[in-house]
Amino acid sequence: MYYDPYYILILIGMVISMIASARVNGTFRKYDEVRSRSGMTGAEAARRLLQAQGIYDVSIQRVSGNLTDHYDPRNKVLRLSDSTYGSSSVAAVGVAAHECGHAIQHEENYMPLTLRSALVPVANFGSRFSMLLIIAGLFLGQVLVEAGILLFCAVVLFQVVTLPVEFNASSRALRLLKDNGILYEEEVGMTRKVLGAAALTYVASVLLSVMQLLRLILLYGGRSRRD
Repeated sequence: MYYDPYYILILIGMVISMIASARVNGTFRKYDEVRSRSGMTGAEAARRLLQAQGIYDVSIQRVSGNLTDHYDPRNKVLRLSDSTYGSSSVAAVGVAAHECGHAIQHEENYMPLTLRSALVPVANFGSRFSMLLIIAGLFLGQVLVEAGILLFCAVVLFQVVTLPVEFNASSRALRLLKDNGILYEEEVGMTRKVLGAAALTYVASVLLSVMQLLRLILLYGGRSRRD
């Protein structure tokens, strides 16, 4: 049986990711029970925020699922999940505002978002084929192993670039919710906790990928010395 002494790095990353996921779900559930004083739903808040920024060509659609909210820059569509679209909770309004932050980034050609979009094809390719190349390289030569690791580096780079994009979208959301009178000061504080917990999931994803990359480098280095 093949023994992987560095698999502990993956286990640590997975534990961190599970803790972050549990926290965001728990925080969202807590503040999903707090109705916003304005009574606006996530969809209504998103429409007002976009219009306040002079953005009228982004459509808002409902998508099934829980916390599956996202902004599609290719089609200029803001998709809000079942838990956000029709809910007037401070959590739902905050999530909707966060996605509006991405739409505003797109409108302003925010550089990290532009860079992340450019990295999407190579990151997708890397996530699909990096491990296949590494496995093939164990039998066919180290060149393929190195190529696989380089491809996985693209995945890690994509996730690192994602961090400022997400943090900036949350910062925009909190400011706009307050400036446009959609949430009161204490409600903005609650929303900040929701978005902060969500941000931790992205940090956890980066840590997991970095640990996996470190594991691959350590394994490759050990194999190289043995050869």
